[in-house]
Amino acid sequence: MLKREDIMPVIERALIEDVGDGDITTKWTVPLTKQAKAKIIARADGVIAGLDVAQWVFEAVEEAIVFEAQVEDGEHVADGDILAEVSGPARGLLTGERVALNFLQRMSGIATMTAQFVGAVKGTQTRILDTRKTAPGLRLLDKYAVSTGGGVNHRVGLFDMVLMKENHIEAADGIGPALLSVWKGMDFEGREVPVEVEVETLSELDEVLVLGADRVMLDNMSLDEMREAVEKVRQLKGKKPELEASGNVSLDSVRAIAETGVDLISVGALTHSVKALDISMLFR
Repeated sequence: MLKREDIMPVIERALIEDVGDGDITTKWTVPLTKQAKAKIIARADGVIAGLDVAQWVFEAVEEAIVFEAQVEDGEHVADGDILAEVSGPARGLLTGERVALNFLQRMSGIATMTAQFVGAVKGTQTRILDTRKTAPGLRLLDKYAVSTGGGVNHRVGLFDMVLMKENHIEAADGIGPALLSVWKGMDFEGREVPVEVEVETLSELDEVLVLGADRVMLDNMSLDEMREAVEKVRQLKGKKPELEASGNVSLDSVRAIAETGVDLISVGALTHSVKALDISMLFR
């Protein structure tokens, strides 16, 4: 769930960027006392996310605006469906329109793409993950949209999970020294977080399986290598790490990857290559 207090700074920055010292077109064309009603309408099929954010935008512009959602976040909609009805001072509706739609369109685009990936692996045990490849300043919104589309959120940032990638391992002189330093660091600070290690070869996977980790990222491995990695983990006794496949995953390839038996597939495209869902607002 999004918390209004977390998102308002993002909304305020967006309004400052768009409105500046005043919406001169609206101010010079629309009477101050004019009241209006408008409908927010889907112009394409998709999954909706961000209705609360759109409402908070309008309320930040003009407290008297009434926003009435006609669908819920996570709902599949069709071209022509009414998503919300908005009423109140016409100037406020016009000034808030673009910022509200920008958030709603981007978030719905992310939710829609995520739902497509989730649908592509349906029937397997594999879950679809997002990444940190989000628009700067919009991470909470992007990740909320992924979860709304049926995906699973990876770490929020650098602070809530250890993810040792190739450069960390190189800088630490190897997987073993890097993991040892992580355990020492957690003990010293008195905190415990999940630990994931990126590997590029099966021999690196073997090293991690001996040392231990909560999750292993299989980076750009072939399908055969992923199947072998899954089998190695299945043969382990005791605690087994989750396996996450990563690297240029597309809708065309994601099903075959899931069928190798990996637990998770991370897809950067969910947030870095999203196509906004076409949504418009029309005055009645």
